[in-house]
Amino acid sequence: MDAWQTVATLTLMAGMAMPLGGWIALEERIGPRWLETELRHGIIAFGGGALLSAVALVLVPDSLGDLAMAPALGWFLAGGLAFMGLDILLHRSGTSASQLAAMLADFVPEALALGAAFAYGGHGGPLLALLMALQNLPEGFNAYRELHGTTDYSNRRLLGLFFAMAWLGPLAGLGGYWWLADYPAAVAAIMLFAAGGILYSVFQDLAPQARLERHWGPPLGAVLGFALGIGGHLLLH
Repeated sequence: MDAWQTVATLTLMAGMAMPLGGWIALEERIGPRWLETELRHGIIAFGGGALLSAVALVLVPDSLGDLAMAPALGWFLAGGLAFMGLDILLHRSGTSASQLAAMLADFVPEALALGAAFAYGGHGGPLLALLMALQNLPEGFNAYRELHGTTDYSNRRLLGLFFAMAWLGPLAGLGGYWWLADYPAAVAAIMLFAAGGILYSVFQDLAPQARLERHWGPPLGAVLGFALGIGGHLLLH
């Protein structure tokens, strides 16, 4: 298999974890009620921890070596401001899709970085793709439940949307492989912009939803999600 075919396959497989997470949210039936509620909050926290690990261990560290301090801070802050603007716009329209935006802000830059890494001759692509898939699964679950609760889209339409978004992975991966590998500063800017947006989304939306009165287990999901990122980071490095 050629390198570009490997990039397309790995990023598509990682992307398909998003509709899989949505399907699990659709089919989820757990009793008793208190356990189902606590599990949902735990998955929200797990997704938040996975997103934070992507920011702290992948997006930011892999970007700082290619940009000076001023542009690096500028792109990071621009990402946070952009996601704040998107959040305000969605709130005024009566739709909530912040978790969907955070999921894509995590997935697309990582797929782009995977493609660029293959162009550089890196060998950590399969492990990075696995880590992306493990992150996308709870994020797909959370984003599906968010959209299902705030839109009138049918289950089939939502799952079709998630399936279509999975193909952004190969597009980003091949873009990184063919076009952006020669422009590491551009890749770094995109990753820092996404990191700023993810950080805003985690503290604006995911972290408040993870808390559950008189239940102390769900926040542990954030620790587990971040631990997943640490494990992947150590294996990659």
